[in-house]
Amino acid sequence: MESTRVDRWLWAVRLTKTRADAAAACRGGHVRVNDTPAKPATPVRPGDTVRTRVYEIPRIVEVAKVIEKRVGAPVAVTCYVDHTPPPPPPEERPAAVAVRDRGAGRPTKRDRRMIDALRERAGEE
Repeated sequence: MESTRVDRWLWAVRLTKTRADAAAACRGGHVRVNDTPAKPATPVRPGDTVRTRVYEIPRIVEVAKVIEKRVGAPVAVTCYVDHTPPPPPPEERPAAVAVRDRGAGRPTKRDRRMIDALRERAGEE
């Protein structure tokens, strides 16, 4: 029977930079194997679904191949099937940003009022 620890597998397929990061994500509740919270020693097998939120990036991957040693990126992507939905498109309209000349110093009271009015029109607050 082919299986390995989830923290070791996440590190080996390069979803985390270090194995310690993978273990910390598991302890923090950011890793689920087959929709159950996973501890670092939770075994993964081919066909399992692993949901992670590491480095603020949610990922949904299916284990295609179990490996224990870290491999190169081209080999690592063959060890899982990525089911992560695409990220939402960035907002069409760029956010209004108040631009000041470098070295212009601190904004005056009038400048601050203009910046606040610009932010209100942009929908911030």
